[in-house]
Amino acid sequence: MHKLLRLALAGLLGAALVGCGASSQGSANAKAPASADEIKRGQYLARAGDCAACHTAKDGAPFAGGYPLHTPFGTIHGTNITPDKEHGIGGWSSDDFYLAMTEGVTPDHRLYPAMPYTSYRAMKREDSDAIYAYLMAQKPVAQPNLENGLSFPFNIRAGLWFWQALFVEDEQPDVSAGSSASWQRGRYVSNVLGHCAECHTPRKFSGQMDFSRQLQGNTLDRIGAPDITPEGLAERGWTPKDLETFFATGLAPQGSAYGEMYPVVHLSTQHLSQSDLTAMSTYLMGDKPPAPRPVKPVAADAAELQTGLRVYTAVCAGCHGGQGEGKPHVAVAMKGNSTVRLADPRNLIVATLDGIEEQRFPGLENMQAMPGFASTLSDDEVAKLANFLRASWGGQPADVSPEQVKALRR
Repeated sequence: MHKLLRLALAGLLGAALVGCGASSQGSANAKAPASADEIKRGQYLARAGDCAACHTAKDGAPFAGGYPLHTPFGTIHGTNITPDKEHGIGGWSSDDFYLAMTEGVTPDHRLYPAMPYTSYRAMKREDSDAIYAYLMAQKPVAQPNLENGLSFPFNIRAGLWFWQALFVEDEQPDVSAGSSASWQRGRYVSNVLGHCAECHTPRKFSGQMDFSRQLQGNTLDRIGAPDITPEGLAERGWTPKDLETFFATGLAPQGSAYGEMYPVVHLSTQHLSQSDLTAMSTYLMGDKPPAPRPVKPVAADAAELQTGLRVYTAVCAGCHGGQGEGKPHVAVAMKGNSTVRLADPRNLIVATLDGIEEQRFPGLENMQAMPGFASTLSDDEVAKLANFLRASWGGQPADVSPEQVKALRR
């Protein structure tokens, strides 16, 4: 739909939708009860859509809400999507659910775009219905929804009709070239179900995704979601096969899933079929993927690197190896590590300061907890350590400053 026409329609309908809810509220759902096969399919799709990550609080009941999503505009809490009639979606029809998923409109109000309806917009109706059937088959949880902590004027939901009319696009641009069946499926799994762009695409001033820089990386508070375009991945040594392994297991030669990516693997991608894992990797790198780039040599001050090496030997080498080779079941390699190879050093700095919790991966694989060094290393020491890692094993300049480290401390 043309954007101006959409804006005009939103202006005519906005008051009714915001004030009294969608007209389908309470309507009879004529669809027959869901079959066991549809519920099972819905479970798979809910995992592919990573629903649990945002709708389940730490140590909370599944899908009962309460998970905090921190945005530049304040904190938004994931809502209760169990079939509880008072606090959840027990009173919704499948029509209501589809409208919420694809338009961001519920029977009661419009949704903030922390809910990725900007990506789910292209979801197939039969997939939405299957997810609805699965959620409605879950145990109702009478867990009240938490109040959002948004600053004025973003706490006024009535303004959302205007935002949605202006900024919700009908489809996302492609980041790779392809036409194979696997590429086509990967496009749907990555752009729609997996909503990769929501974290990995930069945002404009009003919070809308900047599709002119699709999947080119985004800053999320203290951390960064890296560039996952074909060129960005190849630049850090990724291949389609490595990506496929990473999505399935959380581990690859380039490192392990940690931080915000860990629950994506833990709750979502490890449960995908082999064909969908292949499809995602095919789409992200294209039918004709670029060759992985080797780590390039970097000129750096030898004395500066020697200081960083001393820090590394003292606090890192015991787990990550004297030559950065890593240790199986203990710690990943630093040599050629994807985080070390990022042009933006923030993830490397934050991981060093905060540490990484123990990571349990499919099967019996796990990586032990990495302690944070915020209290034991100075800003200068962390900067020199980062510069040693980047210049020695990441092909990046040794240009991290103590001021950058200080800015990223909690």
